Amino acid sequence: MHVGLDVEAVRARFSALQRPYAFFDGPAGTQVPDEVIEAIAGYLRESNANAGGEFETSRRTDGLIAAARTTAGRFLGCDPDETLFGPSMTNLNFALTRALARELKEGDEVVVTRLDHDANISPWLELEHDLGIVVRFAGLDLSDLEDQFTDRTRVVAFPFASNALGTLVDAHRICELAHEIGALAWVDAVHYAPHGRIEVARIDADVLLCSPYKFYGPHMGLAFIRRELLERWRPYKARPAPRYESGTMQHELLAGFVAAVEYLESLGWEDISGHERDLGQRFLDGLPDNATLYGSQTMDGRVPTFAFNLDDKSPAEVAAQLGKRGIFVWHGDYYAVEVMKALGLPEGAVRVGIVHYNTADEVDRLLAELRKLV
Repeated sequence: MHVGLDVEAVRARFSALQRPYAFFDGPAGTQVPDEVIEAIAGYLRESNANAGGEFETSRRTDGLIAAARTTAGRFLGCDPDETLFGPSMTNLNFALTRALARELKEGDEVVVTRLDHDANISPWLELEHDLGIVVRFAGLDLSDLEDQFTDRTRVVAFPFASNALGTLVDAHRICELAHEIGALAWVDAVHYAPHGRIEVARIDADVLLCSPYKFYGPHMGLAFIRRELLERWRPYKARPAPRYESGTMQHELLAGFVAAVEYLESLGWEDISGHERDLGQRFLDGLPDNATLYGSQTMDGRVPTFAFNLDDKSPAEVAAQLGKRGIFVWHGDYYAVEVMKALGLPEGAVRVGIVHYNTADEVDRLLAELRKLV
């Protein structure tokens, strides 16, 4: 096992984990360390005000907004001025695709993938409905991605990692392919963000979105937009509002976001990734013989998120039985609509999501309960 991460020390920072539950529901939202909760409460106690006022609490809010931008730039590997916040990744993606839509024409094409979460598909399908653009789909393994490109391709939208299958995508290569045909590279990094460092400059994304509540922070959205696009597009917002945020931001959640990133920085990505990979391998090694695992059968090319079904058991039945035993997993399609269509799974699958605060004992407990369901 990876020895760089002191998991017990990590777990001591989460009041939520001091209960007899095993949380494998992280892909839908992780638990939150106490320092994030305290940052949110502290802002509301001491600094709660709108921005731009000539008084102390408003100045504190201005300082928090500046600190949140700096933190976002550090987390995403970009200039702070290229970041923006919103209520959720989905909300931001609808807003940004609408800003881009001012430049799109009927017949322009957007390539998406069947590996995507629906938050990076439905905004484009709605533009297909509204503007007459064409949405083209690449398959689950992306082997036919370039086959979808034409001289009308304007955007290539794809996930950094699948929220259903855990599949890792070569984000840099896809961004490179998009740019070769003059298209924008539009990256959904929601599922990757809890598992590894994001460097938008390295992968050369034009737009990248993620969700802090998937990486130990509050419910909100975060996006990177390349400066050239920020300056070129005309966003939908109230006229006095700065930048691309449509109006007053969720200031208390910005405080929680800063604390969440500082929490991750206190651990380091190498230790996080190593521990998660060890637990993922432990899960794969112990999966019952009657389990059908979808996606990669090894830890290569994936994050530790696993979709599977047990013979003669519905996903809902498995999730319910585990839930009764204090083991929390998801079932269904988890908004990965096209994944489940491609796999022919109308009821979806059971999803186990491992993050760094999980333990070997929890994985063993989960596997033991799965074997009892055989």
